[in-house]
Amino acid sequence: MTLLMGAVAYDAKVVPIWSGFRSWFLRHGLPFDFVLYSTYERQVEDLVAGRVHAAWNSPLAWIRAQRLAAAQGCSVSPLVMRDTDRDLRSVVVVRSDSGIFSVDDLKGRTVGTGAVDSPQATLLPLHHLRSLGGEFDVRRFEVGVGLHGDHIGGEREAARALMSGDVAAACLLDADHLLFSREGTLPAGSTRILTTTEPYDHCNMTVVDTAPEEPVRRFGALLTGMSYADPEVRPLLDLEGLTAWVEGRTTGYGELEAAVDACGFYDRAGRITADGYRP
Repeated sequence: MTLLMGAVAYDAKVVPIWSGFRSWFLRHGLPFDFVLYSTYERQVEDLVAGRVHAAWNSPLAWIRAQRLAAAQGCSVSPLVMRDTDRDLRSVVVVRSDSGIFSVDDLKGRTVGTGAVDSPQATLLPLHHLRSLGGEFDVRRFEVGVGLHGDHIGGEREAARALMSGDVAAACLLDADHLLFSREGTLPAGSTRILTTTEPYDHCNMTVVDTAPEEPVRRFGALLTGMSYADPEVRPLLDLEGLTAWVEGRTTGYGELEAAVDACGFYDRAGRITADGYRP
């Protein structure tokens, strides 16, 4: 039986990544294929309905998959994740020459974020700021809505708005803060970190309990058995941004769950309830 996986086409590199992995799986005895989706919402719905067996999910998609599955009488679990998906942080940055030194100083000012559905550049940092008592306006940069922040164009636009003075602070994944500094979007020394979120986990390979047991087991074993020293898979791992696949875990999603509930992004049954979200 062919194991069928869903992946979201947030970037052109998704095709060579999973085409390359597909060839590698086939050579290692696992019948495997993948389906590309334009948004995570459709991918999650198809996973829970059993139209795909596994889905390479964003953290927000993982939360919806759990809720939707429970409401429909099945369950999902995180099979594997990248080593780089664990213990991430988001930062709220301000200009170094600003007079903003505390969250209280944001009162009456505008905070720039990524797209409405970005966990790392919208949901998590805004929830963090509000938990600290922050009062501020929000300007979202709606690039790649439906891609759950995988397209970082919204973050980059928030960073540019910070430099132009259109927003007083910007919410960014800490790694993207460094990336934007390296590429010159944020000139060296031009920003400082106002506050940092608690650690959280990012993507995982979600499987549904109706999937065939042996192909899923084999899929997980092959993923975690990939070696960065293997010249065949190393370029694919580099494209996907990891050095090793590790066991999936659920312990790093609590803060995002709280953020989802606080802003009403999904209800407890996994229905989309976010105001104005049209993926």
